[in-house]
Amino acid sequence: MKVLKTPEERFQNLKDFNFKENFFDVTHENQKIRMHYLDENSDSDEVVLLLHGEPTWCYLYRHIIPILTKAGKRVIAPDLIGFGKSDKLAEKSNYSYANHIDWVTQLFNHLVLNNVILFAQDWGGLIGLRLLTASPEKFSGLVASNTGLPIGKGSNEGFQQWLNFSQTVEDFNSGKIVYQGSLKQIDEEEIAAYNAPFPDETYKAAARVFPLLVPITEEHDQVQENIAAWEVLKEFKKPTIAIFGEHDFSFKGQDKFFIEKIPGAKGMNHQQIDAGHFSQENQPNLIAETILSIT
Repeated sequence: MKVLKTPEERFQNLKDFNFKENFFDVTHENQKIRMHYLDENSDSDEVVLLLHGEPTWCYLYRHIIPILTKAGKRVIAPDLIGFGKSDKLAEKSNYSYANHIDWVTQLFNHLVLNNVILFAQDWGGLIGLRLLTASPEKFSGLVASNTGLPIGKGSNEGFQQWLNFSQTVEDFNSGKIVYQGSLKQIDEEEIAAYNAPFPDETYKAAARVFPLLVPITEEHDQVQENIAAWEVLKEFKKPTIAIFGEHDFSFKGQDKFFIEKIPGAKGMNHQQIDAGHFSQENQPNLIAETILSIT
């Protein structure tokens, strides 16, 4: 298994990103893979776990983290393997939905976290919801944004367009993808920051393969496991809020499943907000306030 490490100099002087880096070695097939994560205000016992998705990294949370830590929260924000400052596996075959869950679970167990509010967007939900349903007693709340937990029942037109684009575009430019998905509200420096983890195409295996791993058919891996996870979510009574971007088309309509199926969502302030797929870029203050509303 070939492991690539993004040169450190590509992360120098990024706009609005001045956080201490932390690393943990997860194990895969008896080989160590380095996972990067932020751990801010680590003395607090009130934890917020921020999980990113495709094709971003913890840079996505740079405006949200200071608000949460100022309010007294400990904030954990990992980079998924293949993204950000975490190691990149060169072969697409090394990535699977199950592997991503396992890698994040290893970090979660290493940190011995409890009393956790999960904020999950995009693949952060597909992975984070499995983390939550494996140990629901460790979580005190959930905020879901532009995400879901698919069970092989198909997808909408927006996701199909993204799937086709991701597999056919010659230049998979993460910065431009975030630019488009955040209603063109990030500047050139921020676009460059989203491209920083990927010096060239060889580093992009995770980003390229991610859309193919979403379990939209019954033949996909992890369908049965996600069905079982939904049974746990149907019993989850902790506060649950859906805050979805009204301009996001990949997960359009998925908020209803959180609102209708999870008991903890009853009576909560669910919102359709003026945001694209990357709601963290468009509405960081509102998202932080939503997280802090869970007590």
